[in-house]
Amino acid sequence: MTSVSLIITTYNWPQALNLTLASVARQSVLPDEVVIADDGSGEATARIVREWRLRLPCPVIHVWQEDHGFRLARSRNRAIVASSGKYIVLVDGDTILHPRFVEDHLHCARPDCFIQAARPQLSPDATTRALSREQTSISPFTRGLARRPYALRSPLLSSLTSKVKASLCGIHGCNQSFWREHAIRVNGYDERFTGWGPEDREFAARLLNIGVARNYVRHRAVVYHLHHQSRAPQRENPFDELMRETLRTGAVRCTQGLDSHTIALSPFVRTAATG
Repeated sequence: MTSVSLIITTYNWPQALNLTLASVARQSVLPDEVVIADDGSGEATARIVREWRLRLPCPVIHVWQEDHGFRLARSRNRAIVASSGKYIVLVDGDTILHPRFVEDHLHCARPDCFIQAARPQLSPDATTRALSREQTSISPFTRGLARRPYALRSPLLSSLTSKVKASLCGIHGCNQSFWREHAIRVNGYDERFTGWGPEDREFAARLLNIGVARNYVRHRAVVYHLHHQSRAPQRENPFDELMRETLRTGAVRCTQGLDSHTIALSPFVRTAATG
């Protein structure tokens, strides 16, 4: 079977990360490793990682970087470098994974595609309930769930509604998967994104530019997204220009990406062996 690394991004929301890791423990197919891409969280998050390192039957790697503002692109790149799987599944640390989430990503993986799947969102009240009860059992009938049809897991419906296309519509870094070799070819995420912006869409655009299509998966590989305040700027985002540049030039590699981190990551990587 293809080796898979599950990368979970997080920043200072240990309660949510705890739920995400609890849902990892319920997977029908466990990843070969879990990599926490931590954009500068405090001790409370490190404690959650240590606890789950003892509970999960697969290695848990904590890739932490100092908090110098929003550096999600850099955090993801460092996690990719620290991972070892041939296939990479990416989620946010404020999601609850369907029990067959990893299994579905592997089932739907194609050698010439990356996957973008859905993330139906929980309302503020439903999020509060899930966090207070440490609830990982979510269904299309859960009270306070938006976009309910996307929460329904059905292999039959998935075969009818999923499609391969070259489109950036609806791209988001949460609930995405891709082959390591393709991420290396485009040099990962562009680290010029040092604030909230379309770094995930820009990464996907470069994958499309090298001929990797998008597998638009529905009704499989479901995650449920906890509610939180949007970080999107209210005015025009200056980082949108980086996205326009990639679309205009057809760029395939970013200049500040994975190759900045090919040297050993210690002391910022805390592996299952070192604690």
